[in-house]
Amino acid sequence: MRRLRNHLIGIDQGEVILFSDFQSDGEMWVGEGDRRTRTYVSFSEPFRGPPAVSVGPTMWDISNSGNARMDLGAEDVTDEGFAILFQTWGDTRIARIRVGWQAIGELRHVDDWDLY
Repeated sequence: MRRLRNHLIGIDQGEVILFSDFQSDGEMWVGEGDRRTRTYVSFSEPFRGPPAVSVGPTMWDISNSGNARMDLGAEDVTDEGFAILFQTWGDTRIARIRVGWQAIGELRHVDDWDLY
């Protein structure tokens, strides 16, 4: 559990479309090639330190001709942003996906100084 030291708790959230491959016969839709994508998200303002981040699909458009496989997560979390990692494999064909995210952490106080 992360304990926050003050009352300045910030929550930032948003959504991002990671890809829309059905329009261009991209790798996720065709089912061949690199089946992984990494998208960087910047917070609206920096946190005091790396926040807790959660991600989840908010729209997933897939083919019904194969299995539905997805690995989705947040990585490289800093006080300024993080990366969304999405990947699939096998016979899964994904037309497009939208991902929602939420970050909760401690904000800087006006009296916080960086001396060095």
